[in-house]
Amino acid sequence: MAYKQTTLTRAMLDESIEQARRYPHKHVHKGELIISPEVFQTPGRETNILISRFSMLDCTGSIQIGPWCNISARCRIYTHDHIHMGLTPLLAVEEEYGVIWQDKIIGTDVWIHDSAMVLSQVTHIPDGVVLGAGAVLTKNPGPYEVWAGVPARKIDKRTHADPAMIQERMARKGFLLK
Repeated sequence: MAYKQTTLTRAMLDESIEQARRYPHKHVHKGELIISPEVFQTPGRETNILISRFSMLDCTGSIQIGPWCNISARCRIYTHDHIHMGLTPLLAVEEEYGVIWQDKIIGTDVWIHDSAMVLSQVTHIPDGVVLGAGAVLTKNPGPYEVWAGVPARKIDKRTHADPAMIQERMARKGFLLK
């Protein structure tokens, strides 16, 4: 079965990043979006990554993204938070003190599904993590864990699947082949 490549060309990736990257608090700190060099080293592909132009990557702090990741439409990845202390109006607190920011590392083969949110307190999403659609991640997951819900919690762990297992799954009624 031939399947159309889902990763982006270099030009498409550059355009997506241009639209997805945000600097909402650059007066406090302006981080970087760091794409792993391994993203550009897969033979036969310009890149091995998908970042939707409809996602939002908050670069108040820096975000480092590894190869083979899928950051879907309407995801939000935050590197900053506001100070929610005291009874002074929060906008006045922000004007006086700014925001809290920190950097974030996203490993290899991480899938962040449609409309998921990664809050600022998450500092590391290790290799193989899957974050379900609409989930709100509030803490660091473990490698190859599947998280879903609001707030997100671990619901499964990815394990080895040989080709026969994959073929069996594809043969089930309701699985669409292209």
